Amino acid sequence: MNYHEEEVLGKAYDSRLMKRLLRFLRPYRLQVIIGVCLLAFTTLTQLAGPYLTKVAIDRYIANKQIHGLTIIAILYLAVLALEFVITYVQMYLTQWIGQKVMYDIRTLIFSHLQKLPLSFFDKNPVGRLVTRTTNDVETLNEMLSSGVVTIFGDIFVLVGIVIMMLNLNWQLALVTFSVLPLIFYATFLFRSRVRESYRKIRIRIARINSYLQENISGMSTVQIFNREAKNSTRFDELNKDHLLAYLQTIRYYAIFFPAIELISAIALALILWYGGIEVVSNTLTIGVVVAFVQYSQRFFQPIRDLSEKYNIMQAAMASSERIFKLLDSPEQIMVPESPLSLPSPRGEIEFDDVSFSYNGDDYVLENVSFKIRPGEKVAVVGATGAGKTTLINLITRMYEPSKGKIYLDGVDTSRLQVRDLRERIRMVLQDVFIFSGSVKENVRLGNKNISMERVEQASKDVNAHPFVAKLPDGYSHELSERGSNISVGQKQLLSFARALAHNPEILILDEATSSVDIETEHLIQDAINKLMANRTSLIIAHRLSTIQNVDWIIVLHKGKIREMGTHEELMEKRGIYYRLYQLQYALAPAPAMQAVAEQV
Repeated sequence: MNYHEEEVLGKAYDSRLMKRLLRFLRPYRLQVIIGVCLLAFTTLTQLAGPYLTKVAIDRYIANKQIHGLTIIAILYLAVLALEFVITYVQMYLTQWIGQKVMYDIRTLIFSHLQKLPLSFFDKNPVGRLVTRTTNDVETLNEMLSSGVVTIFGDIFVLVGIVIMMLNLNWQLALVTFSVLPLIFYATFLFRSRVRESYRKIRIRIARINSYLQENISGMSTVQIFNREAKNSTRFDELNKDHLLAYLQTIRYYAIFFPAIELISAIALALILWYGGIEVVSNTLTIGVVVAFVQYSQRFFQPIRDLSEKYNIMQAAMASSERIFKLLDSPEQIMVPESPLSLPSPRGEIEFDDVSFSYNGDDYVLENVSFKIRPGEKVAVVGATGAGKTTLINLITRMYEPSKGKIYLDGVDTSRLQVRDLRERIRMVLQDVFIFSGSVKENVRLGNKNISMERVEQASKDVNAHPFVAKLPDGYSHELSERGSNISVGQKQLLSFARALAHNPEILILDEATSSVDIETEHLIQDAINKLMANRTSLIIAHRLSTIQNVDWIIVLHKGKIREMGTHEELMEKRGIYYRLYQLQYALAPAPAMQAVAEQV
């Protein structure tokens, strides 16, 4: 896997990316405005506390006015209570906005992923796409809830404290601000070091996610080849790398925050020294010095926060760039500019000089032309890599032809809405995908128009009902991820029930009888016969015994159609099909078979 894009951190602020991010806030702009206003009110309450302390000391304590002091104390408590309420509402509102935006972005990403062409998933690992939808979106939430909005609060507090300090005594304010160069230098060092550490952490997280996804998906292979110990050792290395990178970040934080505390202590000492001198000289009151002490303590907290928020913003910009790169990936054209409507279903398929290449001029299919009439049953055979699976992927527009045209019932499929096209076609694949959920949900696949009676009847027609009836909850029985709690043959039968329940006019079977026992194969073969009745059927198969009764056969070799005809006609030709048949059933002597294998 290429981790290069995980390494790119970019700028802490990118106006182009920020504008796109702010679009997600538009539905909640009223809440955002309220949140910013609440931050302004919170700033006022934070500024009021030290000033009330100054008034209490200089006006009432110095003059021994208990009544006035009591009023100030009550007012101070009221300010604290108001600050608590405002902060609670503001934090709740900010988190609410962040979660809503996360929900919207994840929904958009998931919706976009379902509209991307199959070629996109050929080039992008699953682990990376999952990371976009989870980790990267979570980083954006951190920016929205702890970054952008609260940055306004920190800036408000800093500006307010500077104004209050200068207003109270500008000379003492300048003395306090004399430590700012130290703050800026420490912050710069911290920011640069932590930036590099976060980059390392993200790279290592990407490696861990990818390795986990790969190993969990291939767990059966891992266990059968006794790879547990070796894979655990490799994971331990990846995990240790992540630990060391994280510990490095912790070390920088452990240095930075005490350094800021030390600098703030220096500022406090300067206030007490200079302020004390001024108090002794009767040019400054004790209340002002106490207020400065409180303001200085509140002054350095936003500076610490802004250092962290810089890293949050930087990570968010990197995450948003990766998310928008995904969202900018061109979708498959689901609806053409001038879509055509399909006529009444007939089931005619025509390939007109179709060529297809995954990469450049390396064609997997080349100049393929044929026509399947309504109701015909046609098989496609050929050696591995001949282009059989690519052929059916072009019919369903999982890929678009590089050259030529494909017609369904006389209509160019590129002019059809993808939804309309695929509603007329159902596929039964060699590797059946079973979703987590009940048996009936896996048959219906979300189609509410399919009644329970239709689900049961389809299951009975394809011999799936007997095993479903034995399940603890029957059609309501929950199947685990990828159907791991039922057998391969049972999954295959369920896929037949799924196809029959949707009642397609065109049926495509891709290696549908492979990897099952003889008894199950008989059940599947019977199900196939029922499925193919009265509908156009295209069968991809290596097992030539299963296709001898089709209407005719297409023989693919190295991406080109080399032969077409019935089983008997192709056997009489003694060409590629005949040689494939010999290879499969060992009808030729060993030397001849070797020669045939080399040729085919």
